[in-house]
Amino acid sequence: MTSLFGARLRELRLQAGLTQEGLANRSFVSVRSIRGFETGERADPRVATVRQLADALALKPDKRQELLDAAAGLTRPEPAVPEPVARPNDSLAEAAEDLAHAVRARWQREEELRQIQDPFPLPVRWESAAEQDMDHWDNICGVPPGATARPLDLGGRLAEIVPVHRRIPSGRLVVLGRAGSGKTILALRFVLDLLGTRARVETVPVIFGIGSWNPTSTALRDWMTDRLIRDHGLAAPGTAAALVESGRILPVLDGFDEIATGLHRAALEQLSATTMPFVLTSRPDEYRRAVAETDVLTAAACVQLADLTLADLAGYLPRTTRKLATPVWDSVLTELRDRPDSPLTSVFRTPLMVALARAIYSDTSDRDPGELLNTERFSTPESLEQHLLGEFIPTVYRTGPGSPDYDVDRVRRWLGHLGSRDIAWWELGTTMPRRSRVLLVGLVVGLVNAVVHGLGAGLREGLAAGLDAALIGGLATGVSFGLVHWLGLVLGGAAFSPSRVRVRLRRGPTPGRPVRRLMLGVAGGLAGGLILGLTGGLGAEVLGGLGTGLLGGLGAGLAFGLVCGLVGALMVRFEAPIDVTSTASPADLLAVNRTTVAYQSLIWGPVFGLCVGLVGGAVDGLAFGLVVGLGVGTGFGLSMTAWGQWLVLARIWLPLTGRLPWAVIAFLDDACRRGVLRQAGAVYQFRHARLQDHLTHP
Repeated sequence: MTSLFGARLRELRLQAGLTQEGLANRSFVSVRSIRGFETGERADPRVATVRQLADALALKPDKRQELLDAAAGLTRPEPAVPEPVARPNDSLAEAAEDLAHAVRARWQREEELRQIQDPFPLPVRWESAAEQDMDHWDNICGVPPGATARPLDLGGRLAEIVPVHRRIPSGRLVVLGRAGSGKTILALRFVLDLLGTRARVETVPVIFGIGSWNPTSTALRDWMTDRLIRDHGLAAPGTAAALVESGRILPVLDGFDEIATGLHRAALEQLSATTMPFVLTSRPDEYRRAVAETDVLTAAACVQLADLTLADLAGYLPRTTRKLATPVWDSVLTELRDRPDSPLTSVFRTPLMVALARAIYSDTSDRDPGELLNTERFSTPESLEQHLLGEFIPTVYRTGPGSPDYDVDRVRRWLGHLGSRDIAWWELGTTMPRRSRVLLVGLVVGLVNAVVHGLGAGLREGLAAGLDAALIGGLATGVSFGLVHWLGLVLGGAAFSPSRVRVRLRRGPTPGRPVRRLMLGVAGGLAGGLILGLTGGLGAEVLGGLGTGLLGGLGAGLAFGLVCGLVGALMVRFEAPIDVTSTASPADLLAVNRTTVAYQSLIWGPVFGLCVGLVGGAVDGLAFGLVVGLGVGTGFGLSMTAWGQWLVLARIWLPLTGRLPWAVIAFLDDACRRGVLRQAGAVYQFRHARLQDHLTHP
C-alpha cells in the first residue's frame, strides 16, 4: 500500500519539477515525512496530508484522485461510462470521499487483525429466510399496483454479498444468524467489497453498531448523524446531517438483537417508516419476536445464515497449522465425521467457535485439539463453548504479538470492568456512582488549586500568606467545581462528550459564533462564579485570611461571569472543527481533546489576569489575576471536559483501585492487536459479543 503511494508521489513530484525540500516548503509537510513516504518507511498517510501534497502539486481532479486512491491502497476499476468529477467547491462530495477512504482503511485493518483472509475466509453461506420473516415480494421489488413480482433467489456465499444486495430493488436486506454465525464478518466484507468497486457518485457504506440506539428518544437519522460525528469526526457544521439526509450514506446496522429489551418493536417501526436502503443484522429470535409484536420490515428481504459443514472444516482447519508429519486436526475431524450428533459437532457449526479453536490450537505449538474429544470433561456443547471462551484470553496474552507481558488474571479483571458494548474513553469512569465521581473531581481540583494559589501567594507575600491562600483557594475551588461538575452531570447526562473542535493558533480560523458564545459564557460564568465567589468569600471571612468577605466574594463571582464570556468569545477565533482524519482512532480523539483543553485552560490565565490588572491598576492585581485564572482554567479543564473526567477517573482513580491498568489506552490498543477488541471509530468494542458476555458475566 505504502510503496504504491510513495512511487506515485515521487512520480508526480518529479513531473512538477520539485525536490523533496521544495514540495515540503509548498505543502507544509516535513521533508522527513515526504522522504519516508517515497522510501516506504512511513505507512498509512492521512487523507489531510495527501490533500496538502495534492494542493502543493497543483494536481488536476483525476490525478488528485489517483493519489488519494494510492494512499488508501485502492485500484479503481474503469467505469463503463465517464464518472462525474466533483467540483472543487463541492464540499459534501469531498466529505463523502474522505469518509469512504477512512472507512475502507479502518475495516481493512480490522480484517487483517482478525485473520479473516489467513489462509482464506471461513465459508459463510446463506439462503432466503422464511416467507413470514420478510415483506411481500411486490413491495420488495416495488412493482406498480396490479402487477406481480417473482420471488428473488437470494442465496449466496461471502464473496457474493454485494451482488445479492444489488439484486434487491428496495436495497433493504435483513441478515439473520445465531450468535457467532458470521453476521459481523458478512457486514465487514459487504462494506469492503462495495467500497472496492464504488464510483464517486455512489453511497458510502458505514457500519453502525445499532445496539446503543434508543428509538423512543432519538430518530434514526439523528442517531446516525451523531454516530458519524462521534466515530468519524464529521464535525464541520451540518456535514454529517447533510450526508445522511442527502442519501450518501448506506447504513449497515449491525446487532439489532443488542438493542435494549423492550425497544425492538419501536426500532422496527422506525426502520419501516424510513425509505432509506440498509443492511440489518440480527439474531433470529429477537428479530422474530419484534416482527410478531408489530410487522415485518417494509420492503425488506431477509436471508438466514447457514451452519458450517464438515467439508468446510476439513478444508479449513488443517490449513491453519504448520506442515507436520501428523496433522493435529485429524483426530478432531475423524470425530466430527463419525459422530455427527456429538457436542463438538454442534459447537463447530459457527465461525466464532472455529475461530477461537484456531487461535487456541492452530496458532500455538503446545496445545493439542485432541483434548476437545474428552467426553467426561466436555459432555455438553455449553461446556465446550465455555472452555474455548475461557482459554482464548490466556492464549492470546501468552502468544500474542504485544508487549508488555500482562498478568492474565489482571487482564480478565480489566476487560470485565469495561463492560459496555461501546468502550469510550470518556465514559470509563461512569461505572462509579455519581456521588463518588463528584467528590473525587472536587478533591483533585481542590488539591491542584491549593498548590497553585499557595505558590502564587507564597512567592509574593511569604509562607503564612501562601498557606492561607492554599487553604482558601483549594477549599473554594474544590467545592465550587465539584458542585459545577455535579450540575453538568445532572443536566448533560452520565458523562461529558469530547469536544469536536481543535485549537489552531497559527492557521486561519473557521468562522464561529462569538456573540452566542459570549452569552453562553456569561450565563455559565455567572452561575459558576457565584458559587466560587460565595465559597471563597465565606472561607476568607471565617479564616480571616484575605478579608474579602461575603460581599467581596459575590462581586468576584459577578466579574467572573463576564470574564467567562470574554474567554468563550475569544476561543471562537482559534477554533476549527476536527475532520475525519483527526479521529482515526480513540487515541487520536483523545490527543485532540487534550490539546484543546490545554489551550483553553492556558488562555484563562492571561485573560483573567489582564482583566484583574485593568481593574486593580497594579502589578499585584495582574499577578493575582494570573494565578486565579490559571487555577480556574485548570479547574474547568478537570471538571467540565471529557478529557478532565478521563484524567481524574480513568487515569488516576480506577488504576489506583486496580480496576484498570495505568496505561489504559496502550492496554486497549494492545487488546486490539491481540484480537480481543476492535476499534470502531472513536470507541473500542469487543470483537465477539459472546466473549464480552463471558468476561463481564463469568
